[in-house]
Amino acid sequence: MQIKRVGSQASTNGSADWFTGTVRIDPLFEAPEPARVRGASVTFEPGARTAWHTHPLGQTLLVTAGCGWVQREGSPIEEIRPGDVVWFSPNERHWHGATPTTAMTHIAIQEALDGKVVNWMEKVSDEQYQK
Repeated sequence: MQIKRVGSQASTNGSADWFTGTVRIDPLFEAPEPARVRGASVTFEPGARTAWHTHPLGQTLLVTAGCGWVQREGSPIEEIRPGDVVWFSPNERHWHGATPTTAMTHIAIQEALDGKVVNWMEKVSDEQYQK
């Protein structure tokens, strides 16, 4: 058994290479091998969002606070709120983040494939972000 105590893992800022706006990432867990699941709490300030990306084994988002947007390629932007659970299929191109006026926090859960959990792509443009 392993217990990760609150505050024992440092918060980090989302990299400007993969995020637009202010994003804080709070690591929650990374299961030891042979397990491969990882999770983090991610907070997006108003207007902040990820770049387009995929996950080799998919991703689950559990919205815990605020109001956000998600979009998979080829589909309209959808609003997400606390209690909503979002599943992105393996290699489904997508982005997620806050709305222009409201922050949003979600817990992101994904599995590593050969040590890799995400494939980052280009940033979501301001035009793409407009609903």
